[in-house]
Order: sequence, then structure tokens, then C-alpha cells
Amino acid sequence: MAAGVTIEVAEAPSQDDRAAILRGLVAFNDAAYGPSNIEPLAVLLRDEAGDVVGGLWGRTTYGWLYVELLFVPETLRGQGVGGLVIAEAEKVAHGRACVNAWVDCFGEANRRFYEGRGFAVFGSIPDQPPGSERFFLKKALRLNAPSA
Repeated sequence: MAAGVTIEVAEAPSQDDRAAILRGLVAFNDAAYGPSNIEPLAVLLRDEAGDVVGGLWGRTTYGWLYVELLFVPETLRGQGVGGLVIAEAEKVAHGRACVNAWVDCFGEANRRFYEGRGFAVFGSIPDQPPGSERFFLKKALRLNAPSA
């Protein structure tokens, strides 16, 4: 072991712990690959009381939008809300000079949802979670041309 360093498994890591790791990683990547320009991106779904009930959480970096979380409440599914949320995130990402997007998801139904919005599978992990499959999808970002 290197002098002055110990290895600890944190049972309840803090956001400060995460931030310390992230600072080191971002500094390393920025030096190796250029500025990452990481910016969070959120598209929120709010109920009538103003509470967040779903939406999209992700980030933009190195010209890509990464969709980390997307949740649409069951009462809103099948109405195009998920597609509208994705479209809003893509608009923001495009404004941040992103040219691509990627996401990972579990299961065939979720994969089909993203494929219906122009994403294509570029990899998968079988039996993750057990009995299902984890898919990795990407998409070139192109905003629709304005109508005349």
C-alpha cells in the first residue's frame, strides 16, 4: 500500500465523498482530453401542487447528452409525455453544442421506448438485472427544421 493511504469501504458514503472523487476525475480528464464542460440537465414534471413527480435527470459533457434518469408516472404513460421530456432535453443539449446522446435502460419495453425516439442499441449486458437485459443506446442529435 502507498504510504499515507488506506482503503476503506464506506457503508454510507456522503455527497462530499462523491464530490472529492469527481473533482479528481474531472481534473484528470480535463487535462487528458480537454475541458469537459460538465453541466447538469433536468427536465421536471410537476403536479398541480408544484411537486416534482417525474422527469429527466442527466448531464451534458464532451458534446454528448447523457440521460441518467427518466421517470414518467404511470398515470401519464402512453400519452407522449416521455417523448416530450426527451425532446426538451435534446433541445437544451443542442443549445449546449451537443451532437449526440446516450442512455442505458433495463428491459425490452424501455429499449423500444428509446428506439421509438431515434436511439439505437450499441451494446447490452445480458441477465442484468437477473432475468432481463441492460441496453446501451445512442442517438445523433438533430433538431427538426423549423416549419415554413
